[in-house]
Amino acid sequence: MYSKIGLEEHFAIPETMGGSTVYFENTGAKDIRSTRLLDLADIRLEQMDEYGMDMMIMSLNSPAIQEIYDAEKAATIARKANEDLATAIQKHPDRFRGFAALPLQDPDLAIKELHYAIEELGFVGVLANGYSNIGTPDEYVYLDDQRYRPFWAEMEKLDVPFYMHPREPMPCNAHTLDGHYWIMGAPWAFGVETATHALRLMCSGLFDEYPKLKIILGHLGEALPFTIWRSQNHLNKRRRGMPAKRPLPDYFNENFWVTTSGQFTLPPLICTMLQMGSDRIMFATDYPFEEIPDACVWFDNLQISETDKKKIARDTAIDLFKLDL
Repeated sequence: MYSKIGLEEHFAIPETMGGSTVYFENTGAKDIRSTRLLDLADIRLEQMDEYGMDMMIMSLNSPAIQEIYDAEKAATIARKANEDLATAIQKHPDRFRGFAALPLQDPDLAIKELHYAIEELGFVGVLANGYSNIGTPDEYVYLDDQRYRPFWAEMEKLDVPFYMHPREPMPCNAHTLDGHYWIMGAPWAFGVETATHALRLMCSGLFDEYPKLKIILGHLGEALPFTIWRSQNHLNKRRRGMPAKRPLPDYFNENFWVTTSGQFTLPPLICTMLQMGSDRIMFATDYPFEEIPDACVWFDNLQISETDKKKIARDTAIDLFKLDL
Protein backbone atom coordinates (compact mmCIF):
# COMPACT_ATOMS: atom_id res chain seq x y z
CA MET A 1 0.00 0.00 0.00
CA TYR A 2 1.39 3.39 -1.03
CA SER A 3 1.20 6.51 1.14
CA LYS A 4 -0.88 8.76 -1.09
CA ILE A 5 -1.89 12.43 -1.22
CA GLY A 6 -5.30 13.05 -2.80
CA LEU A 7 -5.77 16.22 -4.81
CA GLU A 8 -9.40 16.20 -5.97
CA GLU A 9 -11.28 15.54 -2.77
CA HIS A 10 -14.42 17.60 -2.39
CA PHE A 11 -16.52 18.95 0.43
CA ALA A 12 -19.60 21.16 0.53
CA ILE A 13 -21.32 23.60 2.80
CA PRO A 14 -25.15 23.73 2.90
CA GLU A 15 -25.17 26.80 0.64
CA THR A 16 -23.42 24.90 -2.19
CA MET A 17 -24.98 21.45 -1.91
CA GLY A 18 -27.59 22.03 -4.62
CA GLY A 19 -25.08 21.86 -7.43
CA SER A 20 -24.01 18.34 -6.48
CA THR A 21 -27.13 16.48 -5.40
CA VAL A 22 -28.35 16.28 -9.00
CA TYR A 23 -25.48 13.86 -9.68
CA PHE A 24 -26.60 11.60 -6.84
CA GLU A 25 -30.18 11.19 -8.10
CA ASN A 26 -31.19 7.65 -9.05
CA THR A 27 -27.82 6.25 -8.01
CA GLY A 28 -28.96 4.70 -4.75
CA ALA A 29 -26.27 6.71 -3.02
CA LYS A 30 -27.78 10.17 -2.61
CA ASP A 31 -27.86 10.19 1.18
CA ILE A 32 -24.43 8.69 1.78
CA ARG A 33 -22.71 10.89 -0.80
CA SER A 34 -24.40 14.01 0.54
CA THR A 35 -23.27 13.02 4.02
CA ARG A 36 -19.73 12.49 2.79
CA LEU A 37 -19.66 15.89 1.09
CA LEU A 38 -20.67 17.67 4.29
CA ASP A 39 -18.29 15.63 6.45
CA LEU A 40 -14.94 17.27 7.09
CA ALA A 41 -13.38 14.67 9.35
CA ASP A 42 -14.61 11.28 10.54
CA ILE A 43 -15.83 9.49 7.40
CA ARG A 44 -12.91 10.78 5.34
CA LEU A 45 -10.29 9.88 7.88
CA GLU A 46 -11.64 6.37 8.34
CA GLN A 47 -11.38 5.62 4.62
CA MET A 48 -8.06 7.44 4.28
CA ASP A 49 -6.59 5.28 7.03
CA GLU A 50 -7.95 2.08 5.54
CA TYR A 51 -6.67 2.71 2.01
CA GLY A 52 -3.39 4.50 2.55
CA MET A 53 -4.19 8.17 1.96
CA ASP A 54 -1.95 10.24 4.18
CA MET A 55 -3.48 13.56 3.16
CA MET A 56 -6.33 15.19 1.25
CA ILE A 57 -6.04 18.63 -0.31
CA MET A 58 -9.73 19.46 -0.10
CA SER A 59 -11.79 21.68 -2.38
CA LEU A 60 -15.33 22.98 -2.60
CA ASN A 61 -17.81 21.06 -4.73
CA SER A 62 -18.97 22.12 -8.23
CA PRO A 63 -20.26 24.48 -9.54
CA ALA A 64 -20.64 26.17 -6.15
CA ILE A 65 -19.19 29.70 -6.21
CA GLN A 66 -18.88 29.83 -10.01
CA GLU A 67 -22.65 29.64 -10.57
CA ILE A 68 -23.50 32.50 -8.18
CA TYR A 69 -23.90 35.39 -10.60
CA ASP A 70 -24.06 38.07 -7.87
CA ALA A 71 -20.42 38.89 -7.11
CA GLU A 72 -20.94 40.08 -3.53
CA LYS A 73 -22.94 36.97 -2.66
CA ALA A 74 -20.29 34.81 -4.30
CA ALA A 75 -17.63 36.50 -2.18
CA THR A 76 -19.62 35.96 1.02
CA ILE A 77 -20.16 32.25 0.39
CA ALA A 78 -16.57 31.72 -0.76
CA ARG A 79 -15.34 33.27 2.50
CA LYS A 80 -17.64 31.01 4.54
CA ALA A 81 -16.51 27.89 2.66
CA ASN A 82 -12.85 28.82 3.03
CA GLU A 83 -13.16 29.50 6.74
CA ASP A 84 -15.08 26.26 7.35
CA LEU A 85 -12.36 24.37 5.52
CA ALA A 86 -9.64 26.19 7.45
CA THR A 87 -11.28 25.11 10.72
CA ALA A 88 -11.24 21.47 9.59
CA ILE A 89 -7.57 21.76 8.61
CA GLN A 90 -6.69 23.26 12.00
CA LYS A 91 -8.23 20.22 13.68
CA HIS A 92 -6.25 17.77 11.51
CA PRO A 93 -3.21 19.66 10.20
CA ASP A 94 -1.33 16.46 9.45
CA ARG A 95 -4.13 15.08 7.24
CA PHE A 96 -5.75 17.99 5.40
CA ARG A 97 -4.75 20.99 3.30
CA GLY A 98 -7.00 23.33 1.31
CA PHE A 99 -7.72 24.77 -2.11
CA ALA A 100 -9.31 28.20 -1.95
CA ALA A 101 -12.71 28.93 -3.48
CA LEU A 102 -12.77 32.36 -5.13
CA PRO A 103 -15.48 34.80 -6.33
CA LEU A 104 -14.12 35.08 -9.86
CA GLN A 105 -17.20 37.02 -10.89
CA ASP A 106 -15.18 40.06 -9.80
CA PRO A 107 -11.40 39.84 -10.29
CA ASP A 108 -10.73 42.39 -7.54
CA LEU A 109 -12.79 40.41 -5.03
CA ALA A 110 -11.10 37.22 -6.22
CA ILE A 111 -7.65 38.72 -5.65
CA LYS A 112 -8.66 39.84 -2.16
CA GLU A 113 -9.92 36.37 -1.24
CA LEU A 114 -6.88 34.76 -2.87
CA HIS A 115 -4.50 36.64 -0.59
CA TYR A 116 -6.65 35.98 2.47
CA ALA A 117 -6.85 32.25 1.79
CA ILE A 118 -3.18 31.77 0.96
CA GLU A 119 -1.53 34.21 3.33
CA GLU A 120 -3.85 34.07 6.35
CA LEU A 121 -5.60 30.70 6.16
CA GLY A 122 -2.54 28.88 4.86
CA PHE A 123 -4.16 27.27 1.83
CA VAL A 124 -1.85 25.74 -0.74
CA GLY A 125 -3.69 26.52 -3.99
CA VAL A 126 -6.90 27.56 -5.72
CA LEU A 127 -9.64 25.48 -7.31
CA ALA A 128 -12.27 26.99 -9.61
CA ASN A 129 -15.12 25.21 -11.33
CA GLY A 130 -14.62 26.43 -14.86
CA TYR A 131 -16.21 29.63 -16.13
CA SER A 132 -18.16 31.98 -13.84
CA ASN A 133 -21.67 33.32 -14.24
CA ILE A 134 -21.63 37.09 -14.02
CA GLY A 135 -24.55 39.49 -13.53
CA THR A 136 -27.33 37.13 -14.63
CA PRO A 137 -27.76 33.34 -14.94
CA ASP A 138 -27.30 33.66 -18.72
CA GLU A 139 -24.03 35.64 -18.72
CA TYR A 140 -20.69 33.93 -18.24
CA VAL A 141 -16.97 34.54 -18.70
CA TYR A 142 -14.03 32.19 -19.24
CA LEU A 143 -10.71 32.74 -17.53
CA ASP A 144 -8.81 33.70 -20.67
CA ASP A 145 -10.76 36.98 -20.72
CA GLN A 146 -8.54 40.06 -20.41
CA ARG A 147 -10.30 41.15 -17.23
CA TYR A 148 -8.55 38.27 -15.44
CA ARG A 149 -4.99 39.24 -16.33
CA PRO A 150 -4.44 41.02 -12.96
CA PHE A 151 -5.72 37.92 -11.18
CA TRP A 152 -3.31 35.67 -13.07
CA ALA A 153 -0.50 38.08 -12.26
CA GLU A 154 -1.23 37.60 -8.56
CA MET A 155 -1.38 33.82 -8.98
CA GLU A 156 2.09 33.90 -10.52
CA LYS A 157 3.44 36.12 -7.75
CA LEU A 158 2.09 33.86 -5.03
CA ASP A 159 3.41 30.81 -6.87
CA VAL A 160 0.54 28.49 -5.97
CA PRO A 161 -1.24 26.01 -8.29
CA PHE A 162 -4.65 26.62 -9.85
CA TYR A 163 -6.85 23.54 -10.24
CA MET A 164 -9.29 23.86 -13.17
CA HIS A 165 -12.24 21.66 -12.17
CA PRO A 166 -15.18 20.82 -14.46
CA ARG A 167 -18.70 22.10 -14.53
CA GLU A 168 -21.47 21.56 -17.06
CA PRO A 169 -21.33 23.69 -20.22
CA MET A 170 -23.78 26.57 -20.36
CA PRO A 171 -27.14 25.36 -21.73
CA CYS A 172 -26.76 27.63 -24.76
CA ASN A 173 -23.52 25.81 -25.60
CA ALA A 174 -24.76 22.28 -24.96
CA HIS A 175 -27.26 21.57 -27.72
CA THR A 176 -25.19 18.68 -29.06
CA LEU A 177 -26.27 16.93 -25.85
CA ASP A 178 -30.01 17.61 -26.30
CA GLY A 179 -31.95 14.43 -25.70
CA HIS A 180 -28.87 12.66 -24.38
CA TYR A 181 -28.91 13.59 -20.71
CA TRP A 182 -26.92 10.48 -19.86
CA ILE A 183 -23.68 11.95 -21.25
CA MET A 184 -23.99 15.22 -19.36
CA GLY A 185 -21.55 15.64 -16.50
CA ALA A 186 -18.79 13.13 -15.82
CA PRO A 187 -19.53 10.66 -18.66
CA TRP A 188 -18.63 13.25 -21.33
CA ALA A 189 -19.64 16.91 -20.99
CA PHE A 190 -17.36 17.73 -18.05
CA GLY A 191 -14.25 16.64 -19.89
CA VAL A 192 -15.02 18.40 -23.17
CA GLU A 193 -15.96 21.64 -21.41
CA THR A 194 -12.84 21.67 -19.24
CA ALA A 195 -10.44 20.67 -22.01
CA THR A 196 -11.84 23.49 -24.15
CA HIS A 197 -11.34 25.96 -21.29
CA ALA A 198 -7.74 24.79 -20.88
CA LEU A 199 -7.11 25.21 -24.61
CA ARG A 200 -8.54 28.72 -24.43
CA LEU A 201 -5.97 29.56 -21.75
CA MET A 202 -3.13 28.15 -23.84
CA CYS A 203 -4.19 29.80 -27.08
CA SER A 204 -4.84 33.21 -25.48
CA GLY A 205 -1.18 33.91 -24.83
CA LEU A 206 -1.70 33.74 -21.05
CA PHE A 207 1.41 31.63 -20.50
CA ASP A 208 3.53 33.96 -22.62
CA GLU A 209 2.59 36.78 -20.24
CA TYR A 210 2.84 34.67 -17.08
CA PRO A 211 5.18 31.78 -17.86
CA LYS A 212 5.39 30.53 -14.27
CA LEU A 213 1.67 29.80 -13.85
CA LYS A 214 0.87 26.30 -12.59
CA ILE A 215 -2.42 24.77 -13.76
CA ILE A 216 -3.81 21.39 -12.71
CA LEU A 217 -6.40 19.37 -14.62
CA GLY A 218 -8.16 16.31 -13.27
CA HIS A 219 -9.14 13.08 -14.99
CA LEU A 220 -5.71 12.62 -16.58
CA GLY A 221 -5.92 15.93 -18.39
CA GLU A 222 -9.47 15.72 -19.78
CA ALA A 223 -8.18 13.79 -22.86
CA LEU A 224 -5.70 16.54 -23.81
CA PRO A 225 -2.67 14.20 -23.62
CA PHE A 226 -4.29 12.23 -26.44
CA THR A 227 -5.41 15.20 -28.57
CA ILE A 228 -2.87 18.00 -28.04
CA TRP A 229 -0.57 16.97 -30.90
CA ARG A 230 -3.41 17.01 -33.43
CA SER A 231 -4.52 20.45 -32.25
CA GLN A 232 -1.05 21.87 -32.76
CA ASN A 233 -0.49 20.05 -36.05
CA HIS A 234 -3.44 21.83 -37.63
CA LEU A 235 -2.61 25.16 -36.02
CA ASN A 236 0.81 24.87 -37.65
CA LYS A 237 -0.97 24.91 -41.00
CA ARG A 238 -3.44 27.65 -40.18
CA ARG A 239 -2.97 29.77 -37.05
CA ARG A 240 -6.15 31.80 -37.63
CA GLY A 241 -4.80 34.72 -35.59
CA MET A 242 -4.08 32.70 -32.42
CA PRO A 243 -2.26 34.96 -29.90
CA ALA A 244 -0.12 32.20 -28.34
CA LYS A 245 3.53 32.43 -29.36
CA ARG A 246 4.59 28.85 -28.69
CA PRO A 247 3.27 25.39 -29.59
CA LEU A 248 0.44 24.17 -27.39
CA PRO A 249 2.33 21.03 -26.25
CA ASP A 250 5.03 23.32 -24.83
CA TYR A 251 2.49 25.02 -22.56
CA PHE A 252 0.86 21.72 -21.70
CA ASN A 253 4.13 20.11 -20.69
CA GLU A 254 5.53 23.13 -18.86
CA ASN A 255 2.54 24.84 -17.21
CA PHE A 256 0.17 21.93 -16.58
CA TRP A 257 -0.03 19.00 -14.20
CA VAL A 258 -2.80 16.38 -14.16
CA THR A 259 -4.35 14.04 -11.63
CA THR A 260 -5.75 10.52 -11.80
CA SER A 261 -9.18 11.53 -10.49
CA GLY A 262 -11.93 9.34 -11.93
CA GLN A 263 -9.54 7.58 -14.37
CA PHE A 264 -8.71 4.30 -12.71
CA THR A 265 -7.46 2.41 -15.73
CA LEU A 266 -4.01 1.86 -17.22
CA PRO A 267 -4.23 2.84 -20.93
CA PRO A 268 -4.93 6.58 -20.46
CA LEU A 269 -2.35 6.70 -17.67
CA ILE A 270 0.31 5.30 -20.01
CA CYS A 271 -0.69 7.80 -22.73
CA THR A 272 -0.38 10.64 -20.23
CA MET A 273 2.99 9.42 -18.99
CA LEU A 274 4.29 9.27 -22.56
CA GLN A 275 3.03 12.78 -23.34
CA MET A 276 3.93 14.62 -20.10
CA GLY A 277 6.16 12.37 -18.02
CA SER A 278 5.31 10.74 -14.70
CA ASP A 279 6.47 13.80 -12.75
CA ARG A 280 3.47 15.77 -14.08
CA ILE A 281 0.89 13.28 -12.77
CA MET A 282 -0.53 13.17 -9.25
CA PHE A 283 -2.93 10.90 -7.41
CA ALA A 284 -6.57 11.89 -6.81
CA THR A 285 -9.93 10.17 -6.37
CA ASP A 286 -12.72 12.74 -7.03
CA TYR A 287 -14.27 11.91 -3.67
CA PRO A 288 -17.18 11.44 -2.98
CA PHE A 289 -18.25 11.30 -6.61
CA GLU A 290 -15.82 8.40 -6.97
CA GLU A 291 -14.97 5.84 -4.31
CA ILE A 292 -11.72 5.93 -2.36
CA PRO A 293 -11.34 2.11 -2.50
CA ASP A 294 -11.66 2.12 -6.31
CA ALA A 295 -8.95 4.75 -6.69
CA CYS A 296 -6.56 3.38 -4.10
CA VAL A 297 -6.77 -0.34 -4.87
CA TRP A 298 -6.28 0.37 -8.58
CA PHE A 299 -3.29 2.58 -7.91
CA ASP A 300 -1.62 0.30 -5.37
CA ASN A 301 -1.76 -2.57 -7.88
CA LEU A 302 -0.51 -0.66 -10.92
CA GLN A 303 2.21 -2.41 -12.89
CA ILE A 304 4.49 0.58 -13.43
CA SER A 305 7.89 1.36 -11.97
CA GLU A 306 8.30 2.03 -8.27
CA THR A 307 9.91 5.38 -9.07
CA ASP A 308 6.90 6.48 -11.12
CA LYS A 309 4.43 5.25 -8.51
CA LYS A 310 6.12 7.21 -5.74
CA LYS A 311 6.12 10.38 -7.85
CA ILE A 312 2.42 10.02 -8.64
CA ALA A 313 1.42 8.94 -5.14
CA ARG A 314 2.98 11.86 -3.27
CA ASP A 315 6.42 13.12 -4.29
CA THR A 316 5.26 15.46 -7.07
CA ALA A 317 2.47 16.87 -4.89
CA ILE A 318 4.89 17.51 -2.02
CA ASP A 319 7.15 19.44 -4.37
CA LEU A 320 4.43 21.33 -6.26
CA PHE A 321 2.53 22.42 -3.15
CA LYS A 322 5.65 22.90 -1.00
CA LEU A 323 4.19 20.60 1.65
CA ASP A 324 6.06 20.32 4.93
CA LEU A 325 5.96 16.52 5.05
